[in-house]
Amino acid sequence: MLVVENLDYASPSTVLFQRLSVVFTDVVFICAVRECCRCVQDQKGSRDVLNRPSFVLAVLLLWNFGLLIVDHLHFQYNGFLFGFLLLSVAKHLQSQHLQGALLFSVLLNLKHIYLYVAPAYGVYLLRSYCFTQDNKDGSLRWRSFSLTRLLALGSIVVSVCALSFGPFVVMGQLPQVLSRLFPFKRGLCHAYWAPNIWALYNVLDKSLVMLGVHLKLLEETELPRASMTGGLVQESEHAALPSISPSVTLVCTLLSILPAVVSIWWRPCGARGFLRCLVLCALGSFIFGWHVHEKAILIAILPLSILAVESREDAGIFLVLTTTGHYSLFPLLFTPTELLVKVALMMMFTIYSFTALTKLFSGRRALLHPLEVVYLSGLFAVAVACEVVFPLSPWQQKLPFLPLLMTSVYCSVGVCYSFLRLYVSLLRQEEKPKQP
Repeated sequence: MLVVENLDYASPSTVLFQRLSVVFTDVVFICAVRECCRCVQDQKGSRDVLNRPSFVLAVLLLWNFGLLIVDHLHFQYNGFLFGFLLLSVAKHLQSQHLQGALLFSVLLNLKHIYLYVAPAYGVYLLRSYCFTQDNKDGSLRWRSFSLTRLLALGSIVVSVCALSFGPFVVMGQLPQVLSRLFPFKRGLCHAYWAPNIWALYNVLDKSLVMLGVHLKLLEETELPRASMTGGLVQESEHAALPSISPSVTLVCTLLSILPAVVSIWWRPCGARGFLRCLVLCALGSFIFGWHVHEKAILIAILPLSILAVESREDAGIFLVLTTTGHYSLFPLLFTPTELLVKVALMMMFTIYSFTALTKLFSGRRALLHPLEVVYLSGLFAVAVACEVVFPLSPWQQKLPFLPLLMTSVYCSVGVCYSFLRLYVSLLRQEEKPKQP
């Protein structure tokens, strides 16, 4: 199993080991959910356990549809990684900042994709931990800076990184490690386009090419080969629009998260403000990042679950994002035998999410706007077209990438919309006193 060249190796003992190891490492995630539920305030005197925010949060996290299919059906190890992330968030919500920093440092060295949310951690800890006091008007008191706290945080980060990268530095293999951590030659998009801005950009490019050829403004023989829809991980060029480089995606990502990071510096709202910034950083990186994997949407969905059980507005955003983001994972399970399983699991989780959050915030005002309901209802039409109609049509042989393109493009709209709604809620929230 460990021989690199033995790509097709399989045995019952190997499968058993892999499955049991996924189940065992989920213990970390379960412990993290328990800590997060402790941070949620239940209504005093409420005897209905099933409708308590802490119980709803536990279900939204433990039975998260996306995490379930990615780890236990598609088979990956994300449960214990998200466990470290949620444990870190819970420690900050409990004002145990050094423990939270240690857990995130370990997480970052386990999987570098969590660099997505590193700016939120860095700015929050510097602003709300290293600076100990504010002025009466809420502005930063520069003289309250604590060098001791900064050194404590620095020692945690440096020591964890030294343990992780030290052996590679000693053996002279650090350049090899870094080249594998940041493989920029894999192309702008993954084989299956993640539902982000670049999926929309790719479709716009294809549409302009088709229009240009039809109007005889472009010569079809001179256009780059249509490699972006080939289902391969490789570099590709756009034909009508400018090609996107890694540096462009980096600039776009930084600009997208800059308002959120600036907000928790100039107008800190405690650990909840940090959590909102974390979700925005995760979504901004997902939408504008280079070679983003579709499963990275869970980095935003899982932490947003905490905010969803505490705020009506966040609950509405959560329903749009989680429904859209989870459906975008459908192409990971592509065999006919998995169709019924993934549809049933998503329906159960989605129905529970809508029902539980609606009861939690019962009132005259609905959680979703009418246009949001119409958009989410459109997912049924997309699902029927991609899962039922397309496999029976002659297009299956001619345009095999079409269902992936439809899913990615349609879900991109919902993900980008949720990102904008989160920013609107961030900018609308009134300045509040610093919370623990």
